[in-house]
Amino acid sequence: MNVTVFGATGAIGRQVVDQLRSHGHTVTAYVRNPGKVPATWGEAVRVEVGEITDAAAIDRAVAGADAVVSALGPSMDRKVTGLPLVDGTQHIVEAMQRHRVRRYVGNATPSVLDPRETPTWQTRFATFMPKTFMRRAYDEITGMSRAVMDSGLDWTIVRFLAPNDGPAKGTVRHGFYGTDQLGFKVTRADIAAFTAAQVDDPRYVGAAPAISN
Repeated sequence: MNVTVFGATGAIGRQVVDQLRSHGHTVTAYVRNPGKVPATWGEAVRVEVGEITDAAAIDRAVAGADAVVSALGPSMDRKVTGLPLVDGTQHIVEAMQRHRVRRYVGNATPSVLDPRETPTWQTRFATFMPKTFMRRAYDEITGMSRAVMDSGLDWTIVRFLAPNDGPAKGTVRHGFYGTDQLGFKVTRADIAAFTAAQVDDPRYVGAAPAISN
């Protein structure tokens, strides 16, 4: 498949690109700063440079794709203003609709509830903390997710609570709060592997599974 990845040079995004390539997919990486593109990608990864609010550049990146993966996440910098990722995600959705690209896989936190879930201490914690202390980031992650969930696309949003660095554990719990047994921490390597695997896996289409180690 041809897969366009947004947030491709981030801590999770870089690993998503590598996972997709290892699965045999062709990748277009949408990046803000070309200086962060890993040298290991070489000419194997097509790079499209642009701001997340650049609708024309986003359209070029999405054209010809079979699927889109977004590893974008809100900045924790308190000096940041506005909700650029909400606007950018809307541009991505509109580009996908224009080019008839159906499959979208993104990331979020349990601040976003899956429609079939009941709140638990984990979802309440993941909502209370950012809503109280990082309101802009909370509004951004929920706004991004809502733009996708209301889009009519074949979407999957992979949610997690406490990402950390280190090698992949290789074992990931996944499912829904209130139904499945889910932990707290998960490695970024495992997030990337699970996210990339959703591109051609229909199990969680129209759902927001949570994952943990």
